[in-house]
Amino acid sequence: KLIPSPKKLLLTLTTVMSASRSEGDEALVNEVLTDDELRAVLTRLGPESERDAFGLVCRRWLRIQSSERRRLRARAGPSMLRRLAARFPGILELDLSQSPSRSFYPGVIDDDLHVIAGGFCNLRVLALQNCKGITDVGMVKLGEGLQCLQTLDVSHCKKLSDKGLKVVASGCQKLRQLHIAGCRLITDNLLHAVSKNCLNLEELGAAGCNSITDAGISALADGCHKVKSLDISKCNKVGDPGICKIAEVSSSSLVSLKLLDCSKVGNKSIYSLAKFCCNLETLIIGGCRDISDESIEALALACCSSLRILRMDWCLKITDASLRSLLCNCRLLAAIDVGCCDQITDAAFQGMEANLFQSELRVLKINNCVDLTVVGVSSVIESCKALEYLDVRSCPQVTRQSCEEAGLQLPAGCKVNFEGSLSESDPSVDRFF
Repeated sequence: KLIPSPKKLLLTLTTVMSASRSEGDEALVNEVLTDDELRAVLTRLGPESERDAFGLVCRRWLRIQSSERRRLRARAGPSMLRRLAARFPGILELDLSQSPSRSFYPGVIDDDLHVIAGGFCNLRVLALQNCKGITDVGMVKLGEGLQCLQTLDVSHCKKLSDKGLKVVASGCQKLRQLHIAGCRLITDNLLHAVSKNCLNLEELGAAGCNSITDAGISALADGCHKVKSLDISKCNKVGDPGICKIAEVSSSSLVSLKLLDCSKVGNKSIYSLAKFCCNLETLIIGGCRDISDESIEALALACCSSLRILRMDWCLKITDASLRSLLCNCRLLAAIDVGCCDQITDAAFQGMEANLFQSELRVLKINNCVDLTVVGVSSVIESCKALEYLDVRSCPQVTRQSCEEAGLQLPAGCKVNFEGSLSESDPSVDRFF
């Protein structure tokens, strides 16, 4: 059924009141409509502002609105959280995250988590990013009280260790998403506990947890067979044994794998992904300097119908052969980063016009490819009509002036980055990688 607009709903209410009037009497909405009927009206309101306005009518409408609210973003404080728990009994998603650049003293502390564990028992999603004041004591309370929890984000909560999160793993066995990026005290012991208890885990974000090793990733694979997304970037103790194990076990489910600066990851891992993970959509291997053409070409053929995002900047063994294979075979490829792969030349893009399809490529980063010229860029432009962003910084033969002299016509709406530090990023592009 089509959802009527708020104006139509108001008209409906007016009609109901008019039909209920007796001669000389006025019918009141609260006398005509039941709580269930008012809830039906509330569910059909669109923007949050309209739903908030609904609660301003009277106390009854405010109570109904509060009981139907499912998401809440709030500041910390035990007394405030107790009032919120009493007012919003149906909350399923709670966000207490703090800004990484701004801190509100004392911020979220263990006492807050104690209140959450007791007052929001039906919670499904809890976000606590950058809450640097919480410790394992608070995690233990959450593990004991939130048995329905499915998503937990404690990224950059630097005081947390295996001790508290192991209790979460054993108490929250419905957990599907766990984000612990930047929690440097985490070790393989947590992954053993997750593997034993959280069998439906689909997403693990553990970037920067550099105490995790191949043993932990292999243990995770032993119990968690439904992993869709795994981010262990900058976990420099993880190499081919762990990645090969997770690729084999999660072969049909794995769609996103991020291994940025995992220096021990090499060709064996890529061959394993090519062999088992035919549904892989996102692969981040920037800084994995032992990866070479042969394994990337195998991946391009195996994942030709799924691969959409590939980052392999600073993979110094990569040559034109890899990039050409990816561009010619991976029809859905939307973003690729081969920055600082100094063996890339114009030859990587030659022959693209001969293919019988137009590339879906939207983002291409080829910065610091010193042998690239306007000839290669011209081939890219000719074949990639959907291109939105082209990064050619530190390509000495590709400048704004040389492109203008060559008469290159960029696709409408395409941003070309000619200059600036390679350490500078673009938020519109970062979302891909």
